[in-house]
Amino acid sequence: MPDSADHRIGSAPAHATAAYVAPFVVYVGLMGIEHALGLPPRIFYPVRCAASALALIMLSRDVCSWRPSRPLASALLGALVFLIWVAPDWLFDYRHFWLFENALFGKVSSSVPPDLQGSLSFRVVRTLGCTVLVPILEELFWRGWLMRWLIDGRFWKVPLGSFTSLSFWTVAAMFASEHGPYWEVGLAAGVLYNWWMIRTCNLADCIVAHSVTNGLLSLYVLAANQWQYWL
Repeated sequence: MPDSADHRIGSAPAHATAAYVAPFVVYVGLMGIEHALGLPPRIFYPVRCAASALALIMLSRDVCSWRPSRPLASALLGALVFLIWVAPDWLFDYRHFWLFENALFGKVSSSVPPDLQGSLSFRVVRTLGCTVLVPILEELFWRGWLMRWLIDGRFWKVPLGSFTSLSFWTVAAMFASEHGPYWEVGLAAGVLYNWWMIRTCNLADCIVAHSVTNGLLSLYVLAANQWQYWL
């Protein structure tokens, strides 16, 4: 059954939109400022996470039930997406080809400078941010808001998990573009997360899947020193 918790945030468009969009915008906006000004991530990354978490707490607590209907299947899907993400680089040395590294998508490099890669405190904060915070922000925005807004501007009236070809593929493509030179595996991830949203009609299931993907990817980054996956 679709998650019908949207009624808890009321019918005011501004309130509904802010609940789904504002935490993501805060996170991405602060990240853009950090990169544009060259601010030190040791200080500014925790600030970015704290500001986004505060926006979530203030605006988004009541947008859904937060209880997955298929937690095990969601976790398995998340693990599958992790394998899709890293397996191509195990099999082929193609990531530096012009189709992936170019003026549009940038190049493969980590946002974590070498002097921070050995910092235990930063590793913990970054892992928590990637595993706990980012999946909530992104799922609220991509599959909670945009996937429905593309169907009807009064998105809060559109049940979670509703499908049109336009909304499905636009969100998948935009999600892919967010991941720069990893756009092709980002597209695969976006397609699978979108499909799971349609199957479960439950935002919490997508959050679990996304969290497992990011958590496994973070462990892989730390265990194998594959820092390029932390964009």
